[in-house]
Amino acid sequence: MKFFEGRPQSRALASLIFLILVCFAVAGTGAAQDQPTHHDHAGHEGMNMSMDEPMDAAAQAKLQAKILADKRESEFNHHLAGFFVAVAGLFILFQSKLVTRWPAVKYIWPACFLLAGIFVFVWSDTELWPFGHRQWLEALRNNREVLQHKTFAVLLIALGTIEWQKARGALRAAWSHWVFPSVAVIGSVLLIFHQHEGGMVGEHHMETMQRIQAEHMSYFMCGLAIGLTNGLGELGSRAAGIFRKIWPTLMILLGVLLMFYRE
Repeated sequence: MKFFEGRPQSRALASLIFLILVCFAVAGTGAAQDQPTHHDHAGHEGMNMSMDEPMDAAAQAKLQAKILADKRESEFNHHLAGFFVAVAGLFILFQSKLVTRWPAVKYIWPACFLLAGIFVFVWSDTELWPFGHRQWLEALRNNREVLQHKTFAVLLIALGTIEWQKARGALRAAWSHWVFPSVAVIGSVLLIFHQHEGGMVGEHHMETMQRIQAEHMSYFMCGLAIGLTNGLGELGSRAAGIFRKIWPTLMILLGVLLMFYRE
């Protein structure tokens, strides 16, 4: 354990590794507990009840149209977020080669996080004002999915802002180098408990929910790997250069996985 003694970066990485191990333990219990339930669905109020009651053709068509619209919106949100993540990973991976010719390239990947965060914050739940009739405070209090979406958005915006300041050279504090791996781990943990309403309705809702849970578990594993390898890349070891190539490659993989998300 001498490797972790007397070096602030090493102690920080040791803490990060410990947190990741705890996350794996939480994942085992969280995945088991996060089984589909039939409550807390403010976005589909009365929908499950309607599925059990006789409906005329017009009402059935309206219900199916609503389910399809929600499905398309959710898939589009994941696909666009995945595009931003993949682009960010590409520019991180090749930044050292590109920045000598185009210095502004160093701002592209922080901008990707900022744009993704702003998009998720504003457009992830179109039932909210100004697109829909629901008020923000009411939805944040009563709908876990909305709260989680906005939490992801805040994390992305905070990360993008800090990385932008680092790219400008305005932020050089040692703690700033550990923001990215910490946010990657925290965001991954949140995915374990992500409440998803889209798969709770429809004829094959159980199969849909199982697929959604499997997809989010893959995002969880990839996010943890990104956080760990990014943290290892911050160390001054001989292998640090390798880890600095691995974590943006994993970001590209995560982006591709998100772009192929389906419900």
